[in-house]
Amino acid sequence: MAVIVLDAGVVIGFLDGSDAHHEAAITALVMRRADKLVLPTSAFAEALVRPYQVGAAAVAAVDDFVRDLAVDLQSLTPSIAHRAAYLRARFPKLALPDAIVLATGDVLDAGSVLTTDKEWRRFSRRARPI
Repeated sequence: MAVIVLDAGVVIGFLDGSDAHHEAAITALVMRRADKLVLPTSAFAEALVRPYQVGAAAVAAVDDFVRDLAVDLQSLTPSIAHRAAYLRARFPKLALPDAIVLATGDVLDAGSVLTTDKEWRRFSRRARPI
């Protein structure tokens, strides 16, 4: 069983049928159902922004996603913070929220970090755009 870190875009794509990444997110997560899925709490918060604008049912759908897929929420630790800062220093175009997701993958020695951003391959060998 591999550790797979999720970016917010994958969660958003999975839950939003009108999202351009919807089908790819479903396929990616179905293929990895035997793996340990990890969602950094920063990405969890990002995935909740639009649902909070929409209403309680949309917020509940994100919570249900985490529960039903047994997604582990990973808090920011000092090791992840240091790795994220290192990535930001090395790649100035990498936003801090993105660096936190990639750093989580590095610190947890994840098999991959699933994202909707193809540019992440420039920043990490773990990045796997869906």
